[in-house]
Amino acid sequence: MDQCDVLIKLLMEAVKQETDQKKSAEEAADTIPVGVSNRHVHLSQTDLDRLFGAGYQLNKMKDLSQPGQYACKETVTVCGPKGAIEKVRILGPVRKQTQVEILAGDCFKLGAKTQTCLSGELAGTAGITLVGPKGSVQAAEGLMIAQRHIHMTPADAERFGVHDGENVCLEVEGLRGGILANTIVRVTAQSGLECHVDTEEANAFGLDGTSRVKIWKH
Repeated sequence: MDQCDVLIKLLMEAVKQETDQKKSAEEAADTIPVGVSNRHVHLSQTDLDRLFGAGYQLNKMKDLSQPGQYACKETVTVCGPKGAIEKVRILGPVRKQTQVEILAGDCFKLGAKTQTCLSGELAGTAGITLVGPKGSVQAAEGLMIAQRHIHMTPADAERFGVHDGENVCLEVEGLRGGILANTIVRVTAQSGLECHVDTEEANAFGLDGTSRVKIWKH
């Protein structure tokens, strides 16, 4: 290979790299990263005190994608009428009301029946018992299956042409892909752009933490 051929090869590689980078940037601007969520617990300070002792403070294990939220070192046991699930991770910081987010399949193991809803909208949800190292809590409500949703900022909402509370569909590519309906848009200034699905939904559609999805428009 002479010098001219070498230069042509290098030029072609440079053009290809630039094209690939441009394509990746365009795809990133048109898609939403996916966050896969397993079962977990959000605690009020009152319930945290009952489970771990008065004045207890949660210990951060790692930050999560949403600003200010983190996974904690602490876990609890979630108990239902027919069974229990041990070592369910607590997410911080503490909230005004305890919320236990489970998978649909967990209802069979716990012997509990609850509804799918958005985080914080707990009226009418089932009660559940939590057990920690220093005590237990019997919550009158708060057991729920999280409805899939998209976190985004107002600027993101404008870019995608959606608004807070809007019900949209998501297009998932790949061999196990399809359309995910009933996905709720949640817009706040403190959000990080991410679509949240649980592990059952992710497994069904072949999604993981590296996946990206599109808002599907007819």
